[in-house]
Amino acid sequence: MKAITANRLIDGEVVFWKSGQWIERFAEAQFFADDDDAGPAAVQAALAQSKVIVEPYLIDIVESPGGWAPVSYRERLRALGPTNEPTHGKQAEGGAGVEALLAATGAARSTGRVDLIRRK
Repeated sequence: MKAITANRLIDGEVVFWKSGQWIERFAEAQFFADDDDAGPAAVQAALAQSKVIVEPYLIDIVESPGGWAPVSYRERLRALGPTNEPTHGKQAEGGAGVEALLAATGAARSTGRVDLIRRK
């Protein structure tokens, strides 16, 4: 499975794609099957919103205890952030989505991020 992430241009907030718009919570993001061509098509649609976001890319996600979470440790941190203090950011809000992110393990790189790095 995959999801699309980017940073909002106006404030740098990590955002996720959901049905043509950008949202701040990973748990509410739209997920795409690995063999679904809708994911890359949605990235192209997201690129059209270049005045709203910066560098959209697909991230790999897996089912973790309690829900879905990014495979990459980096992406889990971005989804929880800021992570300088547990009482700050999205992680302070708690809930099932945050618990799933905190319960996930592994440190693999997301293939979408690797492809983005290769393009540069």
